[in-house]
Amino acid sequence: MYEMKPEYYTGIDFIDKEHARLFAIADEAYELLKDQFIVDKYDYIMELINELKEYTRYHFKHEEEYMNSIGYKRILSQKVAHDDFIEKIYEYDSERVDKNPKETLLELLDFLVTWLVEHISKADKLIGKE
Repeated sequence: MYEMKPEYYTGIDFIDKEHARLFAIADEAYELLKDQFIVDKYDYIMELINELKEYTRYHFKHEEEYMNSIGYKRILSQKVAHDDFIEKIYEYDSERVDKNPKETLLELLDFLVTWLVEHISKADKLIGKE
């Protein structure tokens, strides 16, 4: 359901591949949400959240290094957006997931997809135009 679409491409190969992985994580979250056969989703949700925490730090580091290398003028606003994203993801902790797994997964999925589409469309695509 969630995938990297042509309108999200920046023209920078490694960034586009990393964005595709983030969409794949969102799709995994969606598939987990739909899966009626997994009754206790806690471990799966925590696994997704932990992967998201690790992968976004990895991706943002690469993206910021690239922006530095080309002297990108909007790097500060990008760093702020990246830091805000990471801060938000860290709000999804084990206690929150344990309290209400389905609601947490829905919130996480909504946040992730909205942020990806907005950030890529309005900020990251500009990097490819430098």
